[in-house]
Amino acid sequence: MLISNMEIVPGKRIVKHLGLVQGSTVRAKHAGRDIMASFKNVFGGELKGYTELLSESRDEAIARMTQQAQTLGANAVINVRFSTSSIAAGASEIFVYGTAVIVEDR
Repeated sequence: MLISNMEIVPGKRIVKHLGLVQGSTVRAKHAGRDIMASFKNVFGGELKGYTELLSESRDEAIARMTQQAQTLGANAVINVRFSTSSIAAGASEIFVYGTAVIVEDR
């Protein structure tokens, strides 16, 4: 499955538009990560636990979007975008969406 944040896939021609596909996941903070984050707030530095959490969340959202695209028969998703939002105290949603298409070589 080709995933692109552009409206085209270089070297490919879009032959069929299948519509919007999306994926999301909601994740909550982990108490252990909160303790480490509080130390980082005092001393500075990257919050690696949260960086890993967001990376895993993006991967899961992409996997769900890709599955939806495959169900439609797509071989590519174009114009992919991400969004994040706070759902509740300590919980956030990662949302990804794009356009499922069928592409072929030019």
